[in-house]
Amino acid sequence: MDGKSINITEDKLRQLQAILPEAFSEGRIDWEKLQLALGADINLENERYVLNWAGKSDAFRNLQTPTTATLAPAPEESVNFDSSENIFIEGENLEVLKILQKSYYGKIKMIYIDPPYNTGNDSFVYPDDFSESREAYLQRIQAKDEDGYLLKDGQFRQNSRDSGRYHSNWLSMMYPRLYLAKNLLVDDGLIFVSIDNNEVHNLRMVLDEIFGEENFIHEIAWKKTYGGGSKTNYVVDQHEYILCYSKNKSFIEAIELPPNPETRKYYTGSDEKIETRGPFRTQPLATTSMDDRPNLRFPIPFEGEDIWPEKQWQWSKDRVLKALKNNELLISKQPNGNWSVRYKQYLFDENGEERGAKLFSLLEGPYTQVGTAEIKELFGDGKVFTFPKPSSLIRHLLSYTWQEENVIILDFFAGSCSTAQAVIDFNVELSKNHSFILIQIPEVLEKESPAYQLGFNTVADVGKERIKRVIKKVSQENPLFAEQGQDLGFKVFKLKPSNFKLWRGDGIGSGEALEQQLGLLEQPVHEQASEANLLYELLLKSGYPLTAAVERIQVGEGHYFLVESSLALVLSDLDDALLADVLARRPQQLICLDSLFANNDARKTNTQLQCKDAGVTFQSI
Repeated sequence: MDGKSINITEDKLRQLQAILPEAFSEGRIDWEKLQLALGADINLENERYVLNWAGKSDAFRNLQTPTTATLAPAPEESVNFDSSENIFIEGENLEVLKILQKSYYGKIKMIYIDPPYNTGNDSFVYPDDFSESREAYLQRIQAKDEDGYLLKDGQFRQNSRDSGRYHSNWLSMMYPRLYLAKNLLVDDGLIFVSIDNNEVHNLRMVLDEIFGEENFIHEIAWKKTYGGGSKTNYVVDQHEYILCYSKNKSFIEAIELPPNPETRKYYTGSDEKIETRGPFRTQPLATTSMDDRPNLRFPIPFEGEDIWPEKQWQWSKDRVLKALKNNELLISKQPNGNWSVRYKQYLFDENGEERGAKLFSLLEGPYTQVGTAEIKELFGDGKVFTFPKPSSLIRHLLSYTWQEENVIILDFFAGSCSTAQAVIDFNVELSKNHSFILIQIPEVLEKESPAYQLGFNTVADVGKERIKRVIKKVSQENPLFAEQGQDLGFKVFKLKPSNFKLWRGDGIGSGEALEQQLGLLEQPVHEQASEANLLYELLLKSGYPLTAAVERIQVGEGHYFLVESSLALVLSDLDDALLADVLARRPQQLICLDSLFANNDARKTNTQLQCKDAGVTFQSI
């Protein structure tokens, strides 16, 4: 305490930094970046310490441009569609992340992604022509051949090292996706990003800008191979990196993994607390590895002497004296006359919980060979997907959620869907019910590839089949898991244009064109739109998750949908009996198609008044 009143300016800046960390550089507000974050049309030109690249302003505009697309259910490609909480989304991940913002804002516990590493041979979706209109971009990423598969040439661009915007293209691809992903995390959520040395330096700066430098957790080095590794002219490459950031570090006290059974052998001591705290091991109380802290250098009184550390103790004076009083220190004199002070570390904490393990900054394995072996076990051919991440690596990372229930893990570069296997295996191992959301663009496979030879057309097809085979394997090996009601399924959704016709004022240049446009909007729903597709589009745009509980209620010859008992959706006939049934259930909101009133304004007004009297918000679209 300094005795001063609160500094209003500093307090406001702290609040602003918590909301918009990307608008700060080295602790100071960056006005141009703030304007960019708020959607202003500016260019970054001033020379100062800032991450900048050709196309950054356009990348901001790209992420801030809303989408009208939706997600259509595909129950025929799913497993246990009606009951599963797991989701697989087939589509371009930037558009999908935008769609998920309303329904999943602040709901994801952990994100793991394995994006393109930008080796010079990578092909990925990025807007290399920023003069391209939004409609042209959407048309390009939805371009399909005569068989209905997305055209690889229409959306994937190889980012050659010879390109003058080699790093810029990659940054323009990654920035908006990471920006939107952060919004989806809960306050104490973590993101893990796999990367190699081609872009780790740029990725670190991007994540610092989006998440804030203060929310950096660690840069983990992962030894990925037990063999010779990738040979270059200079070194043998055996490792990659995993960058870890938090949404807000102030909400995280510690990151603990499940207890490691291997460490129990070190707990051999016992005292009067054995019944409640279990056995103990000892650790030195003195340390020389910390920064100089004068408050941690003090004497410990023992047998008439004062024991001083060589440099300082790890604990404060109050904590040390309390431990001494509670018989939690072991003090002995060494043959050389020096004192040894060690503290007791019990197997169980004061609440009776076994101590968790720590996440190490260096991971030796599991190796990439393990990931290949997993694919071979499931498909009979390890080349079906090249260089897949071992599911056990991802399971190791997500195991920090071992003390929580029903959390959601997101992977928007799903690839072969190692993350799905990691979540399922983790649930089986610890009897959890975590769920996943995976996003994968349906990238067309080369006809010479082993996966194509096995009958798969896209990377997304391989991923969906892997999840199905993992579910089948788990069901056979752990029959009780499914019998106990655990989730062994997944819902498939696909990125689609909106089911509603859109007003196109920019294309109206004459009265005839205006009349034509107005004529299209007399029936706002596309003729080919199915009821199921309309249902899920309205769920998403009303802020409900894709796993919301939806009840189909039959009333006479008509029906409506009741969502989480709070939203009623009427997509077919609306008669007096059906409206009465809806209002009797007292949902918070009623949404129905405007076309159901058949241009009868009096009937529509009467419906609105009945809803108002019942305390139900009414909306027609």
